[in-house]
Amino acid sequence: MAQLLVEGGEPERNLQRAEKLVREAKAQQADLVLLPETLDLAWTHPSAYTEAQPIPGAFADFFCALAKELSIWLCLGLTERADSKIYNTALLISDQGEIIHRYHKINLLEVEHPFYETGNSVTVVDTPFGKVGVNICADNYIESLHIGKTLAHMGAQIILSPSSWTVDHFVTEEMDPYRDKWIKPLSTLATLYEIPVVSTTSVGYIVGGPYEGKKMIGCSLAVDKHGNITQGEFNEFASDLKIVALELGEGKWKGTQYGKMLQQKGIQF
Repeated sequence: MAQLLVEGGEPERNLQRAEKLVREAKAQQADLVLLPETLDLAWTHPSAYTEAQPIPGAFADFFCALAKELSIWLCLGLTERADSKIYNTALLISDQGEIIHRYHKINLLEVEHPFYETGNSVTVVDTPFGKVGVNICADNYIESLHIGKTLAHMGAQIILSPSSWTVDHFVTEEMDPYRDKWIKPLSTLATLYEIPVVSTTSVGYIVGGPYEGKKMIGCSLAVDKHGNITQGEFNEFASDLKIVALELGEGKWKGTQYGKMLQQKGIQF
């Protein structure tokens, strides 16, 4: 989990910070690095209208080259321009530098609507280490947990979620604002389907856009399939790298077997 400072409208600095953490992760023998949502231009920053890049394009190519150079898998969020539309996009890049999955965020907050188009598909992809599902941030809100559940039903053995969690400027670590908002839904998803769920967020104050003045305070989360939690540092200045060893889900259910399994766990339909 590579939790980093993301500055609005400052892609060069943001990419440099991301690269530094990826290189540190490789030095610590990480196989995959999960980076935050829209780490190029920052979430809902007005520069999205003019500076969003296509994929493939300058920002995506940067990470493809980095993944290939270091022989490491990357999952990260970028701001994507596709013709006349802009998307909040997550990429899964192989250790050969190839984009093997592109996902567009579905559960957009209302403040995102002027910036990004709504995604219209979910899928899982085969990798050498198992089936991977990808979503983004608010896709894991408790009321939209069906997105993650769908990935699980499609056979995902791990779910990766680039994020950009924000709070009001006066919120402190002692208030623990993420317990119900993030720990609860991610833990629910992980333990119900017995697959790890990992979400890396950014840090820093938001400058520009509808959330200007709010802050991102970290607290990236990795929940293993038993519900055990590894948490990133919890502070608006806490750029942080956490190396987590995770056992993937076994992929032992298919189709209606999921319904039977959930009923056995006391889930009512």
